[in-house]
Amino acid sequence: VQLVESGGGLVQPGASLRLSCAATGDTFTSFVMAWFRQAPGKEREFVALISQGGSNTHVADSLKGRFTISRDNDKTTTYLQMDYLKPEDTAVYYCAARLGSQFYTPPHEYDDWGQGTQVTVSL
Repeated sequence: VQLVESGGGLVQPGASLRLSCAATGDTFTSFVMAWFRQAPGKEREFVALISQGGSNTHVADSLKGRFTISRDNDKTTTYLQMDYLKPEDTAVYYCAARLGSQFYTPPHEYDDWGQGTQVTVSL
């Protein structure tokens, strides 16, 4: 599956952003979808994932309460709603897809990746 992220940008602390990940190619509902992020000089880290049907989600503990993942299977799009953004949320955010129904958080478990979208939180 091919993935294209959008929605990144420069925002002030406390603001919100919604990232989108449009998928094309294979059957979208065959994939668990996830978001990861990578800050300069740091490893890529798990942010959130969502089940094939969208009824089950898992968000990194440190981001619970601020980040929400969702998907619209009719539009073959995955979303990441980010609220109360902090400077430490600054990173490139990547969308990823994994064929099957099981939940995994390590990046190497994911088959397909988007090109990433930059999120910068700064005054």
